[in-house]
Amino acid sequence: MLTLKGEHIYLRALEPEDLDFVYSIENDERVWEMSSTQTPYSRFLIKQYLEQAHLDIYEAKQLRLVICSNDHTALGLIDLFDYNPTHNRAGVGILIAAQDNRGKGYGTEALELVIGYGFTHLRLHQLYANIAEDNATSMKLFENKGFHKIGVKKEWNLVNNSYKDEFLYQLLYVH
Repeated sequence: MLTLKGEHIYLRALEPEDLDFVYSIENDERVWEMSSTQTPYSRFLIKQYLEQAHLDIYEAKQLRLVICSNDHTALGLIDLFDYNPTHNRAGVGILIAAQDNRGKGYGTEALELVIGYGFTHLRLHQLYANIAEDNATSMKLFENKGFHKIGVKKEWNLVNNSYKDEFLYQLLYVH
């Protein structure tokens, strides 16, 4: 699918072979704050999740894609979540798994691809992202792709016994 293929990366559906990759991401406590996770996931639960990954976005209200380099190495995940076909909107979240793969443009390219897919194929009117107040890298990524900060959720997340604000970013489709 050309829509999900970029210059350096492509996005693909989850496969059963992604079990270890997804398991390592979901159980990395350093990223739990971004996904509001509080507990680890078992391999069994991840396996069940992957078995249900064939459900389309209209059924599951979510689409999780693997970000892969052109040599087929899994680099991260990008999600469309809270898909609402009535109002033509969805949230978007992105994670490049390995620290040494960050800052190389993979996230930028993946976000470009998912924006194009969302607006063209899903006919979305808007995408939104929730970004922690101290995640300057994500703010820059989304702002560079045309997202605007439209609100602040005050003291939204409790992290290490301290409340942190979360920013709401939005990108509207321009006809």
